[in-house]
Amino acid sequence: MKKVEAIIRPDKLDTVMEKLEGLTYPGATITEVRGHGKQMGVRQVWRGTEYSVRYLSKMKLEVVVLDEDAGKVVSAIVSAARTGNIGDGKVFVSDVADAVRVRTGESGDRAI
Repeated sequence: MKKVEAIIRPDKLDTVMEKLEGLTYPGATITEVRGHGKQMGVRQVWRGTEYSVRYLSKMKLEVVVLDEDAGKVVSAIVSAARTGNIGDGKVFVSDVADAVRVRTGESGDRAI
């Protein structure tokens, strides 16, 4: 199993989730997060005054998938979240040793 974690723009969340539902992965953990990448935030002008926003609002999406589906899931997230601009986000993939469904006690692939 693989855990796919994606940090994306908030306005792209619905588009990404629709793509994942099409791949039969409708379940995900979604968290509102704040942070910055290499650009260290953005500079904006409001009422003639320039100020910097250091930590940008993003959405963190986490989904555990079968090993063979990880590539398709990552591709779906990237294609749905991409705008071509700085700040589109990142996707991380890591191994998952085990999973247990609390309700039934099923473990491994059957738990996801």
